[in-house]
Amino acid sequence: MRLEASTPRKAVRLTALVASAAMVVVAVQSGTASAQPDPTRESGATALELTPAQRVEAIRSAQADTASEARTLGLGAAEKLVVRDVVKDADGTVHTRYERTYQGLPVLGGDLVVHESPADGRSVTKATTARIAVASTDAAVAASTAKSKALKAASAEKTADAAAENAPRKVVWAASGTPVLAWETVVKGVQPDGTPSELHVVTDAATGAELFKDEAVKTGTGTGKYNGSVTLGTTKSGTTYNLTDGGRGNHKTYDLNQGTSGTGTLFTDADDVWGGGRQTAGVDAHYGAAETWDFYKNVVGRNGIKNNGVGSYSRTHYGNSYVNAFWQDSCFCMTYGDGSGNANALTSIDVAAHEMTHGVTAATANLTYSGESGGLNEATSDIFATAVEFYSNTSTDPGDYLIGEKININGDGTPLRYMDKPSKDGASRDYWSSTLGNVDVHYSSGPANHFFYLLSEGSGAKTINGVSYNSPTYNGAAVTGIGRDKAIQIWYKALTTYMTSTTNYARARTATLSAAGALYGTTSAEYKAVGAAWTAINVA
Repeated sequence: MRLEASTPRKAVRLTALVASAAMVVVAVQSGTASAQPDPTRESGATALELTPAQRVEAIRSAQADTASEARTLGLGAAEKLVVRDVVKDADGTVHTRYERTYQGLPVLGGDLVVHESPADGRSVTKATTARIAVASTDAAVAASTAKSKALKAASAEKTADAAAENAPRKVVWAASGTPVLAWETVVKGVQPDGTPSELHVVTDAATGAELFKDEAVKTGTGTGKYNGSVTLGTTKSGTTYNLTDGGRGNHKTYDLNQGTSGTGTLFTDADDVWGGGRQTAGVDAHYGAAETWDFYKNVVGRNGIKNNGVGSYSRTHYGNSYVNAFWQDSCFCMTYGDGSGNANALTSIDVAAHEMTHGVTAATANLTYSGESGGLNEATSDIFATAVEFYSNTSTDPGDYLIGEKININGDGTPLRYMDKPSKDGASRDYWSSTLGNVDVHYSSGPANHFFYLLSEGSGAKTINGVSYNSPTYNGAAVTGIGRDKAIQIWYKALTTYMTSTTNYARARTATLSAAGALYGTTSAEYKAVGAAWTAINVA
C-alpha cells in the first residue's frame, strides 16, 4: 500500500520528517555532523544519528499528532498514544514507537511501531492485535489485596527486606490473552545473592490471580580481568582529576566502598595516571563503559544508551564478596561486585556491554523479561556483548563467540555460554521448541545466540581468533554466514524498529527479515541468509 497521509497535518509532519532526514544526510556527507557513520553500514535504511535536540523535536512533533494517528490506526475513543521514540532512516522512512493508555491507564503490552516510508508506504508492528477494552475500570480486588499478593510473590522468590515501593498502580494488562484490568505492584528488596530486587507483579483486578511477574534488575556475570594500559576519558576539577567522561555523555564511575546503596564516591586522582588498589576496578569499569558507548555510536549510530547523548554511571566495589554485576534501569546505572573474597572485580568489557545493552533494550523494544521474549532480551545482550568484544579487540580479551569465558565459574575453565552450540553449557537450548518459553531466560536465549552465530559465521567447523567452533543445524543443512558486521546491523535494526515488548521467536524471525529487507533488499543474499539461519534453529 502506498503511503497516504490521512490529514493535511500528518502530511506536513511526514514531509518535515523526511526533509529533516535529508538535511542530516547532507550534514554527514559534507562533514558537518558530529560523527560520520561507519562506512560498512548501509546508507538507505540505516538509522540516522540525530542530535539530542533533533530527537527531542521529532518526539515532540509526533506527540502533537497522536490524536490523528490514533484515528488512522482505528483505536477506540478511550485509547491514547504516547510517543516513546522516533527513528529516521537515511531513505526518509520514519519509525515511530508508541505506548498506549486506556481511559488514562497504562496498557502493558499495548506498544506498537508505525513505519512510514515515502517509497514503500505505511505498516504497523503491534505487540498485541487484541482490541484494547475492559468492561469497567473499577477494580473488584482492592489495591491492598494486590499489594499483599505481590509481597507473597516476592517472598516466594526469597526476597529479603521486601517492601512495596509505592501503592499499586491500576493498569490494563494486554501482553497476553484478552486485555483485563489489573494492578501492578513494584516490590523492592534484596535477591538471595545480594542483588537488589525490583519485582514487578501484575495482579488481575477482578480475580486477584497473578498474571505476570518480572525482575527489573537484570543480572549477569563476567570477568574481573584488567584491561591493562588504556586511555580514559577524565575531567579536571581544581587540582585533581576524576572519572567523568565528558566525551561520552559525562559518564561517571564511583566507588561504593562495599556499600549497597547510593552512588558512593566519585573516583579521583592527583596526576591523571590511574590504577592500583581500588582504582583498578574503576579503570576497568570506566573503560568498559567507554568501549560500549563507542561501539554503539560508531557502528550503529546510537548516541548513548537512550540515544539522547546522556551517559549512565557505573558503581564499583558493590557489597561484600558479591559475585555478579547488574543493570538497573531505575537508576540508569551499572553496578559491579568484587567477586569471591572481594578479590576479583567483575569489571570487564563484556560485562559492561551485556548489562548496558539491557538498557538499550529497555529504551527500544523493551522485550518482556519472561518466556520467549525474555530469552530474546538476554540474547540481545549476549549478541552485543560479543560485538563490543570484537570491536574493542584488546590483546587480553580478543573477540570470540563465548560468553563469560574468563570467569572460570564452573571451575574447569569452561565458558558460561557458547553461541555456536549453546547446549554445550549443559542447560541452554540449541533450537526452538514449543517448550522454550518455560526455560530460564538465560537458557532460552540459546537459539537466538545460535541464530546470530550462524548468520555471522555459518555452520560447521572453523577457527576464529584461535578458538575452535563447530556449529550444527536443526535440519542438517549447511548455512553460509554473511559476516558479523552485517549480522549486527540486522539485529540492531530489528530491535530498534521492528520488535515490541511481546516479540517471540516467530516474530523475531519476521523482525529480522524486515530489517534485512530494508537494509539489503528482499532478493539479497543477506535476506535469504536470515531465513536460512532461522530455519537452522527450527524457526520457520
